[in-house]
Amino acid sequence: MTTSTISTPAKSTYTLGELMVASAAREIRDAEVVFVGMRLPLIAFVVAKKTHAPNAIGLFENGVIRSTPAPELIYTMADPPNIRGATQCLDMLGVMGLLQSGRVHLGFLGAAEVDRFGNLNSTEVRGPKGTVRLPGSGGACDIASLAQRFVVLLEHSKRRLPEQVSYITSPGNGDGQAWRQRMGLPRGGPSAVITTMAVLRFGDDGEAYLASVHPGVEIEDVLENTGWPLRSAKQAQQTLEPSAAELQAIREYDKEGFWTK
Repeated sequence: MTTSTISTPAKSTYTLGELMVASAAREIRDAEVVFVGMRLPLIAFVVAKKTHAPNAIGLFENGVIRSTPAPELIYTMADPPNIRGATQCLDMLGVMGLLQSGRVHLGFLGAAEVDRFGNLNSTEVRGPKGTVRLPGSGGACDIASLAQRFVVLLEHSKRRLPEQVSYITSPGNGDGQAWRQRMGLPRGGPSAVITTMAVLRFGDDGEAYLASVHPGVEIEDVLENTGWPLRSAKQAQQTLEPSAAELQAIREYDKEGFWTK
């Protein structure tokens, strides 16, 4: 698909992946330092840089720091295009030290489960067929604990959004209001959960609420597929569709739709 023909999008002219990328990109503010992560957040960083946040800085857990996006699509953070033209190539301790000093504004995370208070599980899932072991934290616990805020992307289902995670790998708001302060976490917490159906945000009490639903999704569908009685904002909005500029940035970078189909 050529980018020259992109116009103001209708609901049928973009994929769900593209909608989620655009939503994630809008979480990045100009001049912020962002732990980028892989898959959809990787492209969200590119979109933000090319639209509203040209001065954002991207961090990668393997030590790479970029003030510009990688020149071509990457599939792992250690791919050569991510090294080429990097601002710095440090060790893992170098970039993780930025978290401890409070210099990272935003981190993108994924998880097997996210609960009503934004706690993340990527360690083990317990179900009727027993326990399934997962890879674990990597740097996610550090990002969730020490970034100024974090955003999660995942599939929307009762299985992925239980009332309480099976295991807290990375802390959100614990059991509610002021939990992070009581635990000695100096800053941060979940800012948003971008799912395949909606965007959830967090109130002063630390609990998630429905902020917007994606085009074509009914609020009832979101509530039915959430593992707790999800509250709604007084006026839950429709998630903004990708703009022409956002779609162009996505499609110029992920030309074959590898991450965004």
